[in-house]
Amino acid sequence: MQRIILYISIAIMSISTKLIAQETKSFEQQAKEIAKNIRTIAQEEKKALKEEVEAIDKAVQDGTMTKEQAEKTKAKIAEERAKNIETKIATEEEKLRELINGNLTLETKNDTVTTQNVFSIKKAKLVNKGEKRTTSQFVFATGFNNLVTNGAIANSDFGYLRSTFYEWGVTWNTRLSNNSNLLHLKYGLGFQYNILHATDNRIFEDTGDQTVLTTYPIDLKDNKTYFKNVYFVLPVHLEFDFSKTNEKDGKKIFKSHKAARFGIGGFVGVNTNSKQFLRYEIDGKKIKERTKADFNVNDFTYGLSAYVGYKQTSLYLKYDLNPMFKNNAIDQNNISLGIRFDWN
Repeated sequence: MQRIILYISIAIMSISTKLIAQETKSFEQQAKEIAKNIRTIAQEEKKALKEEVEAIDKAVQDGTMTKEQAEKTKAKIAEERAKNIETKIATEEEKLRELINGNLTLETKNDTVTTQNVFSIKKAKLVNKGEKRTTSQFVFATGFNNLVTNGAIANSDFGYLRSTFYEWGVTWNTRLSNNSNLLHLKYGLGFQYNILHATDNRIFEDTGDQTVLTTYPIDLKDNKTYFKNVYFVLPVHLEFDFSKTNEKDGKKIFKSHKAARFGIGGFVGVNTNSKQFLRYEIDGKKIKERTKADFNVNDFTYGLSAYVGYKQTSLYLKYDLNPMFKNNAIDQNNISLGIRFDWN
């Protein structure tokens, strides 16, 4: 198997946000109006106080009022103006509290709504804030693993459900267009763990030139006996992201991993270690063996990979284009199918 062909069908749904925008706008307008009223009250009272003080100073200059009388009068009218400001502003503050608590009615063009959802709307606005052009994700994938022999997986020498893989790492996701959210370049680094459980009480044996399966003379614990390859890999994918693009004040707001998406690309990597684990019992004693060796495994790996899913969860497929072993008479290529998670 040298090529992988994916047939992908994706449906996209969108939800209107017009009513939320109207509610938010109405809330902001009323809050601004209350704040404006408070500023106006303070300005008007201060202006009136200034005029009264100027009139008192003039009366002192004209000799119709002594300085002592002027100071007392100034103190009295300053106190009165302060009380006026406090009383009038208290009324506006009450309006603001009622607005926040959802007791005022907001008038929109089409309907009347209350502000009981204002804070959820504000939260939604924060959630809808655009993200940077390049974002990062933690990636984890797991599923089933096997070897393709003579172009097929049928009649495999390895247990289909017991042979597994997992992968983890970090990726960076860069939007390729200034005006579209569709195309992204996704690249990163991580580790792949490919695990094979041979059937019929067999293990891998290095014969010198080749690595072959041989029957072990002692009954093995199937679930505890396996062969594992670990690779450090650099994956690269072209990702198609169908997340909705919003617009505010003529500016587009982009977000990724919010809808259906799929990626296709590949990976290159280097083998960091190969190990074989054996588990069996002799005379009631539990024996564990772990062998770390070359096993004629290729030092490097490269292959194709693809994923398709919704939001952070995807169906994930990867296939090694080079055989797992260097000199075996029959090439066997690793293939994995599972679930992948990309957490922003």
